[in-house]
Amino acid sequence: MAATSTKPKPTSFDIAYKAGVSQATVSRALRGSPLVSDETRRKVMAVAKELNYKVDKNASSLRRQHAETLALLLFEDTTDDESAINPFFMSLLASITRACSRRKYDLLVSFQQMDSDWHAEYQDSHRADGLILLGYGDYLAYRSKLEQMVADGTHFVRWGSTVEDQHGLSVGCDNRHGGRIATEHLLSLGRRRIAFIGTSTLQCPEFLERYLGHCEALAAAGVTLDPQLRVDASISSESTGQEAMRRLLDRGIEIDAVFAASDLLALGAMRELAARGHRVPEDVSVVGFDNIPRARSATPSLTTVVQDTPSAGEKLVDLLLSEIRGETAESLMLPTRLAIRQSCGAPEAMRDQG
Repeated sequence: MAATSTKPKPTSFDIAYKAGVSQATVSRALRGSPLVSDETRRKVMAVAKELNYKVDKNASSLRRQHAETLALLLFEDTTDDESAINPFFMSLLASITRACSRRKYDLLVSFQQMDSDWHAEYQDSHRADGLILLGYGDYLAYRSKLEQMVADGTHFVRWGSTVEDQHGLSVGCDNRHGGRIATEHLLSLGRRRIAFIGTSTLQCPEFLERYLGHCEALAAAGVTLDPQLRVDASISSESTGQEAMRRLLDRGIEIDAVFAASDLLALGAMRELAARGHRVPEDVSVVGFDNIPRARSATPSLTTVVQDTPSAGEKLVDLLLSEIRGETAESLMLPTRLAIRQSCGAPEAMRDQG
């Protein structure tokens, strides 16, 4: 007797292939989303009928309910080790986890690559009620995905600067104020040849705001901005900071201080300064930004701009939950402060180890 074979049930991916659309579009069309045009919906429904595709109504009903889960998406970063995570985001991760626990929400943590379709995947799988986004590299390349998420009705909030005409809600620190107080402190030490390490374009809005604050402090003190004292560094890593410091010193110009747009850049800059025989802080004072754990343990310990990570986790979760509930919500900006340590020559009694 001949063996009988059972034909596998068609899936939404089969419909997507035959209809020439994405699986996300098929999912939206089948559940009647207004984001899908009538023409596309008719095409999808026709293919579904042709393939004898049956919608699992019980599963669809379950997906429409709240999962009581939020998803935290960490995007892979360029690092000097194999972690692919900026250490600053680890402190935010702890803060967000505690905030979710207090609100009786589970937190799903996932690592994503920017070139994948993670935005469509999370919108249509309903694994989480909303997304928290940490880290994204080039903002100009990332912005189109944020725009698509808004168009798809995805609930999300991101950590980062508030920018003009941005898509979606954000929570971030006052980067411009942070850049200003960092440079004001260096000026108060009598430093006038203050280098800036970091990019000054919208590719990285946080670094841009820190640079603008730096420029404002110089202008207020009557110090002329010297473009030779700025070195581009869009990737936050120690090796990038060391290379940027090497390029700056190779210019043969005088410097007496460095303000780096992140602690990792600052730590790399200090490593290169030491390798070239420059003493920190005697010859060159250094200030970073982020207050990562290594800033405190470095030799010398690093003066840095502190972001309010405990409040950040609370605000990110609360803002996302407001968005999920359909409440009126606005992007938030948190204050910054300066932790003064050995890299600026602070006496022991004045040092801030927080």
